[in-house]
Amino acid sequence: QLKGLNYQTARQQVTMWFDRLGMNDWWHKKVEDLSKGMGQKLQFVITVAHDPKLIILDEPFSGLDPVNANLIKDEIFRLAEAGSSIIFSTHRMEQVEEICQQIVLVNKGEKILDGDVQAIRSSFRQNLFRIEWEQGPLPDDPNAPYHINEIVDGRALIQKKEDTANNAILSYLIEQGLAIRTFQEVYPTLNDIFIRLVGNTNSSQHLKKNHA
Repeated sequence: QLKGLNYQTARQQVTMWFDRLGMNDWWHKKVEDLSKGMGQKLQFVITVAHDPKLIILDEPFSGLDPVNANLIKDEIFRLAEAGSSIIFSTHRMEQVEEICQQIVLVNKGEKILDGDVQAIRSSFRQNLFRIEWEQGPLPDDPNAPYHINEIVDGRALIQKKEDTANNAILSYLIEQGLAIRTFQEVYPTLNDIFIRLVGNTNSSQHLKKNHA
């Protein structure tokens, strides 16, 4: 009733969500007897039972095993597709990459970055490529269109030289006789970007304190 539902409608909604999330054995359990993961699922039901158009979720996967985390994630996607706007607060950047379309990065209460997730990752790319090949050595030639960062068992991370087309690298490798299995650009993760930005901020603050 606090959320605008009468008893009958609330009961119907909660019953529906208990069934969707596999919680039908919980009806006679006390809240204080629930595990952290069970409590997370119950809080999710309480949050969405009245079909809100704005949903705020704070670390909704905390305490959940992978199966239940995927279950909640699928419901988040379904709610978004149905028209709900969802604000998702988390420190787990891999979850942001998987779930979110837009992001706001905050450090010490100040916004340091915002925008489309994929566009942000693209803007921070460093022309790194992951390649795999069948056999033979990777050419380490000063005239090659790349620099080699690392090589491990037929896999390498290379960095494209400036003003070099991606196809130029691939053509060069094929001309050298390598049978390429994988040629893929490596984009930085949001975790990498966050650490880069926050690390720079914290270093600047540390220098300012030492200078003062």
